[in-house]
Amino acid sequence: MDSNEIIIEPVLTEKANFQREGEIKTYVFKVSKKANKLMVMQAVGGLFKVQPTDCRIINVRGKRRNNRAISRTTFRRGRGRTSAWKKAMVTLQKGQTIDAFEGV
Repeated sequence: MDSNEIIIEPVLTEKANFQREGEIKTYVFKVSKKANKLMVMQAVGGLFKVQPTDCRIINVRGKRRNNRAISRTTFRRGRGRTSAWKKAMVTLQKGQTIDAFEGV
């Protein structure tokens, strides 16, 4: 898999922002369901030119949602689900940052 296929998008939440503020920075990404820890670490290193030291992978389950449209042609409403996804938390070496997140 290509690095662009492994890392789908960054996760920008309040908790993820707090993890980036310390001396040892942890960045959170939405990754492909087929990716493993080594693939994610190599992709982050290749894309952002940094050396990751640790990676944690979490499978996020989809949530139930009410009142989702069943189809576009009818006005019936029903229950639905958001899709499941995989989250990776990548820790970098001390003193390293990813400039795309820092706004530089």
